[in-house]
Amino acid sequence: MRKVVASADEAVRDIPEGATIMIGGFGLCGIPESLIAALVRLGVKGLRTISNNMGVDGFGMGRMLELGMITSHTGSYVGENKLLEDKVLRGELDLTLVPQGTLAERIRAGGAGIPAFFTPAGVGTLVAEGKETREFSGKPYILEEWLRADFALVKAWKGDTAGNLVYRKTARNFNPMMATAAKVTIAEVEHLVQPGEIDPDHVITPGIYVQRILEGELQEKRIERRTLRRA
Repeated sequence: MRKVVASADEAVRDIPEGATIMIGGFGLCGIPESLIAALVRLGVKGLRTISNNMGVDGFGMGRMLELGMITSHTGSYVGENKLLEDKVLRGELDLTLVPQGTLAERIRAGGAGIPAFFTPAGVGTLVAEGKETREFSGKPYILEEWLRADFALVKAWKGDTAGNLVYRKTARNFNPMMATAAKVTIAEVEHLVQPGEIDPDHVITPGIYVQRILEGELQEKRIERRTLRRA
């Protein structure tokens, strides 16, 4: 099966309206910027997105938000995107906030085929409303369900043409688990190499999980929030 696609536009060509999409990254680190840009060009609407955060205004998923492509969003952090806040307050977007560790585990559970699990995160807060609560070893836990998607757009540092992926540093936070939790995983990599050029011990996502792969056209590394120390 040939997995390499010629462009980001070809990679996302069949993503339909109303699709549920996981988009990797942590802040602006490890986001699949080429795939997001192609999705913006495609202009598909009614998307249900799952991502740790919505990035920033005017870049990455922020562009999708500006064009009204997103109907609902599940994530754990929205602090850097003013437009997202405005849309939620106006009732134009359905937002579900999930504790960050719970979000990661719900995605991991989706990839592992575990439909639900109990966690102490959120007990006694709004997060627990409407959810089953049980005690284990004398402590309360709430039931959380898995998260799965139609498509996962992920970013890796290096990948081979068979789909094996290697991530670096913060980009490992959500990309690897998302790669396992979707029907179709599309991987954007900084360096595309031939099979055998990656040490098997270094592979984080095996190629069996990846259906499409491309070398990214955009490699912009923005800083989400620049902090300077006074001299």
